[in-house]
Amino acid sequence: MVADLAHSWLTFSAAVAAAKAAGRPLVALESSIIAHGMPYPENIRTAREVEALVRATGAEPATIALIGGRIHIGLADDELELLGRSEHVHKVSRRDLPAVLAAGGVGATTVAGTMICAALAGIEVFVTGGIGGVHRGAQETFDISADLQELAKTSVAVVCAGAKSVLDIGLTLEYLETYGVPVLSCGQDNFAAFYTRDSGFRADFRLDDAADQARFIRTKWNLGLEGGVVLSTPVPEASAMQSAEIDALTQQALTEARAQGITGKAVTPFLLSRITALTGGRSLATNIAIVKHNAEVGARLALALAHRLCTGCRDERSISQGRSD
Repeated sequence: MVADLAHSWLTFSAAVAAAKAAGRPLVALESSIIAHGMPYPENIRTAREVEALVRATGAEPATIALIGGRIHIGLADDELELLGRSEHVHKVSRRDLPAVLAAGGVGATTVAGTMICAALAGIEVFVTGGIGGVHRGAQETFDISADLQELAKTSVAVVCAGAKSVLDIGLTLEYLETYGVPVLSCGQDNFAAFYTRDSGFRADFRLDDAADQARFIRTKWNLGLEGGVVLSTPVPEASAMQSAEIDALTQQALTEARAQGITGKAVTPFLLSRITALTGGRSLATNIAIVKHNAEVGARLALALAHRLCTGCRDERSISQGRSD
């Protein structure tokens, strides 16, 4: 009954509804990166290019946002424009979902918010830039992203370029380990660090092939081990930035944020915006390259998971028929 009530809040775009009816795999995309992660018009252009990359790989993109008291799974062009242009878009995580829906407002979903909505819509793969995590200085501020708790409880695979480099990545990985969230890496042994390829910390398991990733994820969920899986893939080498430069700029931006009294969920958008300004736009180009690359990796994973599910169904039917004989 609760699940039925939750599903009643969903509105599927025509393209997503058609893909679901045809049995094509879906890839969830967040909208916070459109409303709060990039400036206009780069945000809209990137969103459309990312959706095109997912379709070219054989899956259907489902960008998620809250509009008019509904959870929209897949957005039309005018809805993307609304998110990208408006200055009054709420940043929606788990705690914000009921408030924005009840008020009929416009909301862009974070990693946690998108995971919740994707799970309600039956979407298993979600592509983002970088996950949130434990903020630097969290020993005093207790500033820990809701993304990590969502990963512990919501069964969606999250494809990302690791955790945002403005965070304490070591503590973020410790937190994920404590809550039993597997961290996979693709293309290298170490966990990625958003703008830079290597965080200096090893991932739990390296699986480069989408079929192997799907086998791992399907096995986890088939065992009844609920919760997400993080799949880290590094930014393409040609677009990567240097760790020393990003660390120095992050410290400068953090100092400015403290001086201006910026706290809570406003910190990350501020840091990303300041780093973009301080690098003369180079970090924005890196951010765009990250999301596009992740979209291709995520689409391949969605296809492999769909194939794995179909194979599993055939195997179960064969076993059942064998027993009945």
